[in-house]
Amino acid sequence: MKFRPLHDRVLIQSLDSEEKTSGGIIIPDTAKEKPQEGKVIAVGPGAKSDDGKTTPMDVKVGDHVLFGKWSGTEVKIDGKEYSIMKESDIMGVINKK
Repeated sequence: MKFRPLHDRVLIQSLDSEEKTSGGIIIPDTAKEKPQEGKVIAVGPGAKSDDGKTTPMDVKVGDHVLFGKWSGTEVKIDGKEYSIMKESDIMGVINKK
């Protein structure tokens, strides 16, 4: 992929939500909620302060993150769907250990 976010923006690939409930009921696509979990694909260099210094990003490529339901802008790059959002729209990093 040849895409690099600018400033404090992050490119995220949404992770699909479960297709079954814990009781075994299959959820149709039309009833699924918008994903709130994703994988960081690319990050910008960081936000610039008024004095021109760049603040480094807290998230890095490969992190699994949680974000708000309606955060970011949905885009298609190379036929795949992604979301671009500011780092401040990300609520936290999920540790899968």
